[in-house]
Amino acid sequence: MKGQPAPELNIVQWFNTTTPLDLKSLRGKVVVLHTFQMLCPGCVQHGLPQTQKISRLFAAQDVVVIGIHTVFEHHAAMSPVSLEAFIHEYGLRFPIGVDRAGEGHAIPQTMAAYKLRGTPSLVLIDRQGIIRHHSIGAEDDMQIGAEIALLLAEKNSGQEAAQ
Repeated sequence: MKGQPAPELNIVQWFNTTTPLDLKSLRGKVVVLHTFQMLCPGCVQHGLPQTQKISRLFAAQDVVVIGIHTVFEHHAAMSPVSLEAFIHEYGLRFPIGVDRAGEGHAIPQTMAAYKLRGTPSLVLIDRQGIIRHHSIGAEDDMQIGAEIALLLAEKNSGQEAAQ
């Protein structure tokens, strides 16, 4: 999906935001999507701490971090009520949406639209709404930070060229 326009999110409930988020309204910003399940060891041990760092370190920049709870197994255990307690207990502050359940299959709709194979997954979307990074599993913090910084720098390069 790298290099393609990012599909819109299909979210049924939001946490940590007063208004629903959509990618169209976030154009002009770098968007970091982190998909997770609260019962996923890799998500809890690596993905969510990394996403919290990204949210904290890039808070003053044009970066929007969005968590997507995309449940494809253990559905009964990972309800929105359980997720709300999880968010509180882990001190997650960035907006988190609950991915809409799949129609006729276990894979939720946003997860399917992004062709994600599991959790944790990370997607970086540039200011124009194009997917620039699409991965699954643990990734190096420095590498992801550098990729976000490069996406942020693209705005400056474009402005300098226009002057």
